[in-house]
Amino acid sequence: MKLNWGTGIVIAIIAFIGFIMFMVTTMITDHKYNHDLVTDSYYQKELKYQDNINAEQNVLAIKDAIVIQSNQKGLELLFSEEFQSEFIKGKVFLYRPSDKTLDSEFPIVLKNQKLHIPEKFLVGGRWNITVDFTYKGTPFLYHKELTL
Repeated sequence: MKLNWGTGIVIAIIAFIGFIMFMVTTMITDHKYNHDLVTDSYYQKELKYQDNINAEQNVLAIKDAIVIQSNQKGLELLFSEEFQSEFIKGKVFLYRPSDKTLDSEFPIVLKNQKLHIPEKFLVGGRWNITVDFTYKGTPFLYHKELTL
């Protein structure tokens, strides 16, 4: 059987389209190519943006409101002496940009103005820490990016 140049072009185009369809199908169905949104409730969080700005300004108004120290046992969050432990209510959220299965959330329970996060929850690499709390009804929001 003899093929002319027109038939060769058609076969090349069909092979190219088949290759592209194979790659698209592989990328959609294979779980190792899973690309999630940064947060599940992105639009709901966006609506509270001005409240977050105000809460961040509240943290900036207090000198050394929260200091994060890393040691061999994990992380310690040191709250300012201006805060009384019994009036602080909130949570600490550890966000791992590369793997959402490592994300963790901890309630704020202070001992001597400190919150300890054990190292078993922390894997080496980049972490975003968000401390969201209220003190006597005033909201506070603290963000920090760490590399462990």
